[in-house]
Amino acid sequence: MKKLKTILQHNILYYVVLLIAIIFYLISNNLEYITIYDEFNSEEFIITNLTIYDYGLKLNLKGNEKVIGYLYTKEENETNKLLKTYSIGNKVLITGKRKDITNNTVPNTFNYKKYLSNNKIYNVIEITKIEKIKSKTSIFYKAKDKLLQRGKKLNKSYPYINSLIFGVNTYLDEEVMTSYRENGISHLFAISGLHISVFIYLISKILDKLKTHQLVKSIIIISFLLFYMFLTNFSMSVLRGAIFTCFLLLNKLFALEINNINLLLLTLSIILFINPLNLNNVGLQYSFLVSLCLLKYTNLIKGNKLKQMLIVSSIAFLVSYPITVNNFYQVNFLSILYNLVFVPYVSFILLPFTLISYVFPGLDDFLFLLIKIIESLSQFLNTINIGKISMCKISTVFIVLYFVIICKLLNSKNKKRVKYLVFLIVFLLINYLSPLKKDNYIIFLDVGQGDSSLININNNVTMIDTGGIVSHDNKEYRYKISKNKLIPYLKSVGIKKINNLILTHGDFDHMGEAKYLVENFKVKNVIFNCGEYNDLEKDLIKVLDRKNIKYQSCISKLDIGDTELKFLQTREYDNENDNSNVIYTEINNKKYLFMGDAGIDKEKDILEKYNISNVDVLKVGHHGSNTSSSEEFIDEVNPKYSVISVGKNNRYGHPNEEVLNTLGNSKIYRTDQDGSIMFKIRNNKLKIETCSP
Repeated sequence: MKKLKTILQHNILYYVVLLIAIIFYLISNNLEYITIYDEFNSEEFIITNLTIYDYGLKLNLKGNEKVIGYLYTKEENETNKLLKTYSIGNKVLITGKRKDITNNTVPNTFNYKKYLSNNKIYNVIEITKIEKIKSKTSIFYKAKDKLLQRGKKLNKSYPYINSLIFGVNTYLDEEVMTSYRENGISHLFAISGLHISVFIYLISKILDKLKTHQLVKSIIIISFLLFYMFLTNFSMSVLRGAIFTCFLLLNKLFALEINNINLLLLTLSIILFINPLNLNNVGLQYSFLVSLCLLKYTNLIKGNKLKQMLIVSSIAFLVSYPITVNNFYQVNFLSILYNLVFVPYVSFILLPFTLISYVFPGLDDFLFLLIKIIESLSQFLNTINIGKISMCKISTVFIVLYFVIICKLLNSKNKKRVKYLVFLIVFLLINYLSPLKKDNYIIFLDVGQGDSSLININNNVTMIDTGGIVSHDNKEYRYKISKNKLIPYLKSVGIKKINNLILTHGDFDHMGEAKYLVENFKVKNVIFNCGEYNDLEKDLIKVLDRKNIKYQSCISKLDIGDTELKFLQTREYDNENDNSNVIYTEINNKKYLFMGDAGIDKEKDILEKYNISNVDVLKVGHHGSNTSSSEEFIDEVNPKYSVISVGKNNRYGHPNEEVLNTLGNSKIYRTDQDGSIMFKIRNNKLKIETCSP
């Protein structure tokens, strides 16, 4: 035992184990997995989780592989009926068809396919039929379902019961969750070491009152942690906190005297051995780096309680900065101060009362009051933009240099610390002032069945249309193209403002995201098409007036730096599509034509009024519909490249086969097949890049 104890105290052991785990990660990260459900028809699964979404239910399913299933419903009553019929632990027969899982098609945005594969999920199923075979498959699922159902007794506070006890943030209000994230406090609403510490503290106090033997006490706590990992679907933050806590208990129980940093390295190694691709998990990256640095620099955390909290908050912010920037492209420097308020509130008030209310549901109203306090404060603070800074995506070299400076800063003393602090500030300024894209470029962004293009000329930015998901069955979708695609892309390439937002016309698939965009990103000027404003445009104008954003309509030209955009105005039509703004421009001797949804009648009028031929890039009208792109027009315009902005498997059948034949002499790019398409302008040559699914 003494020899084993000596071996376990050697630092090199933990570095070797971690190195082996990282080698496994590098191998796994380059492997292409082949699913066993290649030809999906009907399969048996166990339901491991159910979540309500816009379209009905999302089911996490466990069979020979993990699978995500979507069960679409038309009415809310139908969704509620399904929730009463099916629950966690049910064994079900699923019939359906596989959905395509794609990579991100807008650069620097969330990659759903990679996210799923990191979690060993390779299939998403659209469920056409579900049949219950068995109600509960094990005592663990029965216990889990009972515990989850108890949380529903707190009608008002249920979202926070789910979040703070079971680690499910799905039911938290979207705007509130956004405020938590932008204030840098969203980590408080994901199960972490903080929450686990509170649970262990409460269990320990109860066991101490019962005068439980240390060995029995450790066994009970470890058993609880193992079940809690199962209860929270083995979420990464719980996995890290629970495994690390188990090692701490064993270390103390057997007096192994292994230092905490080595235990943390061992924890990371175990998590990577379970699934090497866990290293790609952002939650693990945050959790591990912050924990490592706080353990490493414990000697810096001194002074009164307030000073200690400030030091901890500052170290956590600095260490997590590159992760935050490369995932959200925005940091809030005031989050260091915000955490001084929110961490104690959640730790000593909200979380304990959440646990008490879970046991005594009659306290629902009081808990809801505590929730409203933190929500209101977070949303108020989120209106303060002083500390919020957008940052472009940073390179690996930058990240390495950044951490070198951080280590020097934390390891140094007095005058040297000031020197490294200056280095750090300069480094952050370089990151802020240097956008990724140095070339002039035009990018046609994949927004599904809609249009959105971006012209960047010497950092003078013009966006043409925003896209918009057209709702069906009167459903309002929570998914926002602006929030998930447009704004992240803009921030990731260092764009701080849109100089001009041009809306070709008032259809939802072209301007449906404009309202959200101007509410959440800096826009200086908005341009509408000719004709009367429709209801969608009027709603946007109310926002523009409130925010004092300039707008105009039916213009003939627009200067963007040294470049002129010409609006090919002809006459006023009796339909929104033909009233589309049609825009022509020349950049570095290359010709571009953006057609909006203009139809054949407007095409004829353009040919009669303007002399336009041999364009280099044509944004094809109306998503490739046969109402646009007549042979006469295409023959005259004679595009070298044709871009069709269109949604995959759209219900309109766009693009039309005849239109594709008409465009046959040009090189055709389609957003449904090629993702976003970028035309870089360099030395009077076009360099084309795509972001394929």
